[in-house]
Amino acid sequence: MTKRKIEYGVIPPDADGEFVANMEEVLETYEKAYDPACPVVCMDEQPVQLIGETRVPIPATKEHPKRVDYEYERKGTASIFMFAEPRSGFREATARPRRTKLDWALEVARMLDTRYAGVARITLVCDNLNTHTKGTFYEAFPADKARESVRRIQFVYTPKHGSWLNVAECELSGLTSQCLKDRRIGDLATLQSEIAAWSTRVNEKQRAVDWQFTIDNARVKLKRLYPKV
Repeated sequence: MTKRKIEYGVIPPDADGEFVANMEEVLETYEKAYDPACPVVCMDEQPVQLIGETRVPIPATKEHPKRVDYEYERKGTASIFMFAEPRSGFREATARPRRTKLDWALEVARMLDTRYAGVARITLVCDNLNTHTKGTFYEAFPADKARESVRRIQFVYTPKHGSWLNVAECELSGLTSQCLKDRRIGDLATLQSEIAAWSTRVNEKQRAVDWQFTIDNARVKLKRLYPKV
């Protein structure tokens, strides 16, 4: 009997007004010209498995590639937080042991207090997890600090089953393939160091994201997603 391959993915719903409303808001956000006074910042998270070696790898030589033992040791998990400015080409990846509400609020607040310290407001594109809310800041900080952060963020949420609309998710895919693929990283400090080096290297190239999919494109190519009126 012939085995058929199955491709797993996220299939957006047909004729869903909420989906297209959020999709068009994201697409409209990407169409705007770069404004350093109110930059568009995309963020996403990705869990990773920390894996350690049980035996010291043998370095590569002219005759043989690097040799690594099949056996490995699970060292727990971590979470990568990715921030990306599509228009300017800036990326920053950090890592924390978990991705709780507190972790998310701390990471966003850190960006507000460092790179965006002189900016009155940012537009934050993220998915609609229940951790990505204004209320999360009030669970993480005193009310005055929480309010200060919330007032500086304009939230734009990708629709459910529409994570492909988040540029930060695309950047996480690039980080995974360019920095983490086929590697064993056994501790959080090493992971943080490696993804920070990736961020620096990519930022030096200053590659802005050439996002070309517009609302007009969506209304034609994704017509089935729009309710019929």
